[in-house]
Amino acid sequence: MGIIAAMLTLEFVRSPKFAAKKAANEIDWWGIIFLAVAVGSLQYVLEKGQEEDWFNDEIILVLSIVSVFAFFFFIWREWTYKNPIVNLRVLANGNLRVGTVLSFILGFGLYGSTFIIPLYTQATLGWTATQSGMLMVPAAIVTAMMMPVVGQLLQRGVKQQYLVAIGMIFFFVYSYWGYLILTPDTGKDAFFSMLIVRGIGLGLLFVPITTLALSTLKGREIGEGAAFTGMMRQLGGSFGVAVITTFIARQNMAHRNDLVSKLDINSPVVQQRVENLQHSFMAKGMAPDVALNSGYKLLDFTVTKQAQVMSYMDVFLYLGVMFLICVPFVLWTRSGKTKVDASSVH
Repeated sequence: MGIIAAMLTLEFVRSPKFAAKKAANEIDWWGIIFLAVAVGSLQYVLEKGQEEDWFNDEIILVLSIVSVFAFFFFIWREWTYKNPIVNLRVLANGNLRVGTVLSFILGFGLYGSTFIIPLYTQATLGWTATQSGMLMVPAAIVTAMMMPVVGQLLQRGVKQQYLVAIGMIFFFVYSYWGYLILTPDTGKDAFFSMLIVRGIGLGLLFVPITTLALSTLKGREIGEGAAFTGMMRQLGGSFGVAVITTFIARQNMAHRNDLVSKLDINSPVVQQRVENLQHSFMAKGMAPDVALNSGYKLLDFTVTKQAQVMSYMDVFLYLGVMFLICVPFVLWTRSGKTKVDASSVH
């Protein structure tokens, strides 16, 4: 696929006339270095933060400081250099500002939802990695099929705002659907329709968000604006995975504590449940005391698993609400008077 993409790019993608080549001494090397250091450090912090206990880890703390200073120097460099690698002044355009925020949210939802489904199916339902991966294939195919459809709608004059708003509503439906169906033993069939809705929603978001962001830009500004939307989508994905991982861990603990606090060992219902488990284990040949201990362990495992499910439910709900809140802001943006030159984006 990579080779095919490279060949098609060389054959069909042409640089716009205003994208003149620059001499090596005119390239913003310091800007590139500052951006690479800032983003690279931030990526490591976001990916390893939860695993390494965030700022209690020395490497995480140091790289966080490095990232902040690198971003500061990057902004200073781009604001003062005559040939910046990223033109920050283009953010004065209102549509681009909205588009960069939407790109961040798209990345957050895209990578976050891609991350959470396999995590849930493997950690809670006990699926294999292959089973989890195959579950995502139909939705990916639907997203790919939506691309030419969306392109035709844009060519026929359908406003980008409407497509983005509809896509976000689809993503809300997908998230709320996930919130409703999650249980400790949700079946494979329950995910299919939900993920198809996700595929349609993402198909309605990818291209329209970019065209909405760039629709009021002209010439060189289009390529400069596209750099922001692409970068923010990737950063949104990194933030999404990191935030969701941390959120699940903390919500899991909170839900477990809440469930345990409601389990009264003197309750007849709890005692009956433990006795039933004990008798079940004794029927398999266990001694009474070992069977009783196993019954308590199984009860603890059940509580832990239910807490996990509730934490995933929270993620789906909050993801959906985040996308739904964005809908009115999308509809308030203004449409560009001209079509975006796709070659300028590349």
